Amino acid sequence: MIKRFDTISTRIFSVLLFGILSSAALTGWLAFGERQHSISNERNSYRADRAKHAEQLIQAIDALPAANREGLLKAIHRFGLKVVSVPTNVPHYQASTPYGIALSERLSKSFKIIPLPPAPENCLMRPDDRGPVEACEALIFVLSDGSGLHQTIFPARPPTTPVQTETYYYLALFLACIAGLALFVSRMTIRPLQQLAKAAADLGHDINRPALAESGPKEIRQAVSAFNFMQLRIRDHIQQRTQMLAAITHDLQTPLTRLRLRLEKVRDPELHDKLVGDLSNMQLMVKEGLDLARSMDSNESLQALDIDSLLDSICVDASDAGHDVALIDKSKITVMARPQALRRCLNNLLDNAIKYGHRARIHLIQSTEAKQKWLHICVRDGGNGIPPDQQERVFEPFYRIESSRSRETGGTGLGLTIALNIARQHNGKLSLTNLPEGGMEVRLSLPVKN
Repeated sequence: MIKRFDTISTRIFSVLLFGILSSAALTGWLAFGERQHSISNERNSYRADRAKHAEQLIQAIDALPAANREGLLKAIHRFGLKVVSVPTNVPHYQASTPYGIALSERLSKSFKIIPLPPAPENCLMRPDDRGPVEACEALIFVLSDGSGLHQTIFPARPPTTPVQTETYYYLALFLACIAGLALFVSRMTIRPLQQLAKAAADLGHDINRPALAESGPKEIRQAVSAFNFMQLRIRDHIQQRTQMLAAITHDLQTPLTRLRLRLEKVRDPELHDKLVGDLSNMQLMVKEGLDLARSMDSNESLQALDIDSLLDSICVDASDAGHDVALIDKSKITVMARPQALRRCLNNLLDNAIKYGHRARIHLIQSTEAKQKWLHICVRDGGNGIPPDQQERVFEPFYRIESSRSRETGGTGLGLTIALNIARQHNGKLSLTNLPEGGMEVRLSLPVKN
């Protein structure tokens, strides 16, 4: 589960999504702060205007005769003003609301202001007749004739507008758009890297694969161009090495054939046999050298191959040669393979099993790993096995556990190297395992197209 999320695409997606959401949150926070600042400035301006209007109104009421004030106050009842008697022994109380403070600052020079305690009985009715409230600020302005003008200042009502359902829909749509954008950008960014990774994997199985198309942004084109040039250099290097090895081994066969003919003139039987044995070993090395050169050449095309038929044919040939070989299982599977190369690989595995284990039993096993189906061709012998510390080294060219070079146990040490090269050309694997009951199993694992 961890590996699934530990990818460049997921990391790019996460970074983009986090960055965009963080930027949106920061922008929203700054916009909200600016909005609150604008609202505060607007409220302060509104309070100042209200205080100015209230000052003008109170001055107008003060200029009227006392008998005319009641009629004016009834006409402007929405301002919440009422003529009252001036109280005495009122405790000291400071204006608490911003509007009350602004009003006190403007009228304190012209009128005496007596703040009343914020008790319910000191609060006048709201203009909308919603009844008195406990939280209010009551002020009495002492007019020039000694009468008092009572005004109640109520705090601003909290906003009661609920959040609309559409707001949540818009927020969800915004987040979905952000996530979609981040996903699109991450996939667009990672797609060229995935193509390069796939091309690099395919290069290990087919050095002659077509070059990648050089398209996309400048950086991607440069990377693709470098990859195509690397493929060309590797292909030329392998071809030159293969051609050199094939030429050397091929040209050696002519003088070796002449030597064999000339050895017939040797009269000493013992010397004749020794020289023929050495010459046979040399010819075997030349033959396997050619096979090694061919194993590195992947020019043979892939085609659908019935693995059961191929194994039947190989086992029949080995049995006709007098070897103890048997195909135990059937798979009924068709694989994409290079027929001649795969036959050479399987022949080498059978030859090793017969040479060192005296018999060969072929078992076919199917498995699925990470949604990939595999066919395992297991060649088991009856020998002594290979020490675990040497099981990797036997795939090295010219390495042999058996140090002798006799025809009974000898060889060049190239058989498993050739088999491994061919297995890798087929995107397969080759492994060795000592069996608990004795003997060794060589397992050739080939991918099966789903």
